[in-house]
Amino acid sequence: MRLLAIGDVVGEPGLGLIQRELPGLKAELGADLVVVNGENSAETGTGISRGEAQRLFASGADVITTGNHCFRRPGWERLYEETEGLLRPHNLAKGIPGAGVYIFDKGAYRVAVVNLLGQSFMNVAASSPYEALEELLPGLGTPIVAVDFHAESTSEKIALALCFDGRVSALFGTHTHVQTADARLLPGGTGYITDLGMTGPEGSVIGVAPELAIKKQRYSVPVRFSVMKAPAALSGALFEIDQRTGRCLSVQRISLPGQA
Repeated sequence: MRLLAIGDVVGEPGLGLIQRELPGLKAELGADLVVVNGENSAETGTGISRGEAQRLFASGADVITTGNHCFRRPGWERLYEETEGLLRPHNLAKGIPGAGVYIFDKGAYRVAVVNLLGQSFMNVAASSPYEALEELLPGLGTPIVAVDFHAESTSEKIALALCFDGRVSALFGTHTHVQTADARLLPGGTGYITDLGMTGPEGSVIGVAPELAIKKQRYSVPVRFSVMKAPAALSGALFEIDQRTGRCLSVQRISLPGQA
């Protein structure tokens, strides 16, 4: 089976590109399952609301993952309780509405998609992603397990992947909005990439209008960020997975240049 994972969708530029390009891309690549990180898909560039989730699902996303901005929009409690296939990180405090795991049933096989949050430099009270994944794996009931690890630290992403190499089919990083060039098969059979990259405006500073990011960083003054209005590019990765064993057979980076 083929799993297409798409990096953080940012604002209207990224969302519009997904609507235009994902249906055709899904067919072209023969993707059986599409996982999209949508935690920045709101017009403001932070969070996700019901409207953005509906547009992503309607465009071909089968599962939407999120991260540290998952609760930034009003009404998030009902959104996560009522929207099947929309995940928030699993390793947050118990009792928070929503789920961090989704089982996608294709009939002949099932795929478990797990959403985890990193602990380093994230300023969010997340529990250990190691312990969370250890507890989850025995009860998932399928050898095909894909993990979106939303984390800032490169070393944290690599370490978690190596720890669970051979026990999950694919582990892809999100959050930094910059696609890394290290897509590869790990020795135990896990497909890995440190960061899928961003689906959002090209020429921006990880989605933000450059002049705003420069002003904040250069002068250390409060700045209200906004999403850059520009043609968007899409970034992600395609994982080919043996549906019987759950072992990843190949990993391919996906990149579509700026689309107006």
